[in-house]
Amino acid sequence: MDKNSLIGFTLIGLVLIGFSIINRPTEEERARIKQYQDSIQYVEQQKTALEAAGLAEAQQARMALPDSTSALFSASQGKEIFVTLKNNLVELELSTKGGFVNKATLADYKGRDGGPIVLFDGDDEMRMNFAFSGKNENILTENLYFQPLNVSDSTVTMRLSVGEGRHIDFNYFLQSDLYLANLIITSEGMQNFFTPSTKTMDVNWYQKTRQQEKGFSFEQQFSSLTYRLTDDDTEHLNERAEDKEEAEGAVNWIAFKNQFFSSVIIASEDFNNTSLKSVPLKEGSGYLKKYNATSEAFFDPTGRESTHFQLYFGPNHFKTLQATNDYIYGEDKDPELEGLVYLGWPIIRWINRWFTINVFDWLSGWGLNMGIVILLMTIIVKIVVYPTTYKSYMSSAKMRVLRPYIDEINKKYPNPDDAMKKNQETMALYSRYGVSPMGGCLPMLIQMPVYIALFNFVPNAIELRGQSFLWANDLSTYDDVINWGTDIWLLGDHLSLFCLLFSVTNILNTWYTMRQQKETMAQQQMPGMKIMMYAMPVMFIFFFNSYSAGLNFYYFISGLIGILIMIVLRKTTDDKALLAKLEARMEANKNKPRKMTGMAAKLEALQKQLEEQQRLQQQGQNNRR
Repeated sequence: MDKNSLIGFTLIGLVLIGFSIINRPTEEERARIKQYQDSIQYVEQQKTALEAAGLAEAQQARMALPDSTSALFSASQGKEIFVTLKNNLVELELSTKGGFVNKATLADYKGRDGGPIVLFDGDDEMRMNFAFSGKNENILTENLYFQPLNVSDSTVTMRLSVGEGRHIDFNYFLQSDLYLANLIITSEGMQNFFTPSTKTMDVNWYQKTRQQEKGFSFEQQFSSLTYRLTDDDTEHLNERAEDKEEAEGAVNWIAFKNQFFSSVIIASEDFNNTSLKSVPLKEGSGYLKKYNATSEAFFDPTGRESTHFQLYFGPNHFKTLQATNDYIYGEDKDPELEGLVYLGWPIIRWINRWFTINVFDWLSGWGLNMGIVILLMTIIVKIVVYPTTYKSYMSSAKMRVLRPYIDEINKKYPNPDDAMKKNQETMALYSRYGVSPMGGCLPMLIQMPVYIALFNFVPNAIELRGQSFLWANDLSTYDDVINWGTDIWLLGDHLSLFCLLFSVTNILNTWYTMRQQKETMAQQQMPGMKIMMYAMPVMFIFFFNSYSAGLNFYYFISGLIGILIMIVLRKTTDDKALLAKLEARMEANKNKPRKMTGMAAKLEALQKQLEEQQRLQQQGQNNRR
């Protein structure tokens, strides 16, 4: 991290702190806000109570129906039976009560207990209700019993009998070597049960996502209810707070996502009128969030056309999701399931998609330890951005060798009133020697997207999950080498060693950068700025202590290599030779007409404007005399 980046981050921090102080509400404003919040809370409590009463009444009504006169009476009586579909990747347990998936287990991924990952198990954790509105009564599948037919390892037909030879079939087919199951809903003899205008059914989905990883807050931060608008971008609800959304248009798929695994339902004919809700849960509950989704889906009561869904229960692995796209219904559609892996804003996503992921997969293909893969990736990134690093360093070096000339200008204009003339002459000096004081900023800005890309990629790289390196047992979560068992504000109950090393490296980088600034800057840096520059690396301990060990290891190695590069460049730079080169260039261009540009031109124009104003003021004073 060079001088320009430190100054940039410091200024950003100062702006944020200043903004928060300026916008801090007064005592009266806080009292009004509290009164308003209390009133809102009261209204919400009343609303919740009314909703609870309504839900209780609805539940009682549902439990009371269907009665013996109902066409669904026989379907409301039964015993829950489980049917298992499995391939080499996933095992799905379906329940005859509700006719839907009751449990999903992933064979290739291990949970914290050492067994296979279980995404959900039982209707307390996951429920799917298909609601059909009939002429005289409604069908709510979650409370009805289906009959399993045509059972095999990969197929089953769940049949809901509605009397008089009428039925609705849920046909399941688990595809081989995929985390994907097809669900085809067909009806037979049901046309008179529904009105002629019936063209849709309601889909109500609920799931509590399990905590699968060690770090609750970090995993919850990367878990979100995600969905894709048809022929549009992938969207997600707020990861950090309770959130509700009404989807603006048709929806292709809905995903209940945690950091590394997802449950996804995909509609061939799209979902409409989709309502979504995400509620974060408290640490210690064993769950991250509660998700709810309500939508309308196509349904043909005549049975001439089927309703096609597909279900994905699997990892949030970019290439796996990309490959799954080829097996999704609709040749003219690209579902872009890989959007479940968040890779950052558009330009950041582009870097990760076409550079980071491919380099990571290439290195992983060598069979190396994942820590070594991160090390090699860091070196490759440093090589890629080295030209901009070198350019930024040389800009600073040129200013360093011109320091004696700048000191002479400062001595020439000791009066603060001559600050404009001093700055103008300084800019003119830089212009003559072909040096730009801002020359180190643009290279730094070019580097930033690459570093931000890694910041988004590493926490979403499922390949790091369960991979050990040095003292870290799992690179996808924090390495709590020291754990005191009690939460401390901002820090938590542990200290991550890789995070500590990353912060120490930043402190060393700051010290070295400030040491170099003494050779470059004509003025001493303000004490407050020095404190801020040292405080930022210390704050990283609190910011990144719960982040993944893989990310902190990357930042530690990146900072260490950055320091080594700066030391080598400083040792190999001959200041006398560089100054002689600048002198020779200035002599060669001395007789060429040179027009000031940039900051120098602006300062010159401002100086002329001030001089003209002073001349007019002086002329006015002379006239009054």
